Amino acid sequence: MRTRLIAGNWKMNMDRHSGAVLLNELKGILTPDRIGQSVSVVVCPPFPLLGLAGDILGSTPLSIGAQNMHHEKGGAYTGEISADMLVSFGCRYVIVGHSERRRYFHETDEIVNRKALRALGSGLTPIICIGETLEEREAGSTMDIIERQVSGVLEGFDRAMLDRVILAYEPVWAIGTGKNATPAQAQEVHRFVRDLLDERYSPEAGEGVTILYGGSMKAENAYDLLSEPDIDGGLVGGASLDARQFTGIVDAACRAREHQG
Repeated sequence: MRTRLIAGNWKMNMDRHSGAVLLNELKGILTPDRIGQSVSVVVCPPFPLLGLAGDILGSTPLSIGAQNMHHEKGGAYTGEISADMLVSFGCRYVIVGHSERRRYFHETDEIVNRKALRALGSGLTPIICIGETLEEREAGSTMDIIERQVSGVLEGFDRAMLDRVILAYEPVWAIGTGKNATPAQAQEVHRFVRDLLDERYSPEAGEGVTILYGGSMKAENAYDLLSEPDIDGGLVGGASLDARQFTGIVDAACRAREHQG
C-alpha cells in the first residue's frame, strides 16, 4: 500500500512568532486520534524555523521537512544548507526541484537529480517536483515535458532507491494562481508517470511510488483530487498557512484513504 502524505510548504512566509502560533494550532488539531495511521503529515517551514518546528512538533505524529538543500555535502557555499544540517534539526523530508526553484534560481533537472541523490545519502526522503508550464500544456507537450523531467531527475537511480523517493506533480500554471488541474487532468499525468516508471524499472515499480499533486489544493477541492486512484496526497502551498484549511486537506486525505480501502 502506498504512503498517503500531505506536505505543507510554507515557502518564504511566517516569522518566529506567527510560525509558533501556526505550529501550535496544528499540534492541537492534528492529534494521533484525528489522523490515525492512514495519512502522513509533513510541515516544511523556512530554514530559520526548523528548530522551532522540532521543539513544538517533536512529540506529535507530524514530521518536519525542508524546502530546499544544496547538492554538495558541505564546503564554501555561503548561504546554503546541507542535507546533514537538515537531519540534525530533525528533518525527515526535503523538497527538491520546486518550480519556483527552477524558475527563479535556474535549477535544472541535473541539479535536482544531484540534490535528490544527496538527500538519500543523508537519510532524507526527497520530494521531487515535476510539472509543465501553461505554455507547454497549451502546446500539447505536457507528457513530453514530464517524461524528460522524470528521466532527468531520476538519472542513476536503481529500483531500491526509487522506493525511497516521493514525486510531486505540480502543474506550474496552477501554483499560486487559484487555478488547479481538474481531478481528471491530474490523474492522467499521475498515471502517465507510473507507466514511465514501470517501463524504466519493472512492471510494478510505478505502483509503489507515492505521487503527490501540488497546485492550489485547498480544503474545498482536496477530496475530489485525492479520490483519484493515482493521486496519493498533496504538496500544499498557500493553504498550509491556515490551520483550518490545512487540516481540512488532511481530513479529506483520511476520508479518501478510507473510501479507497
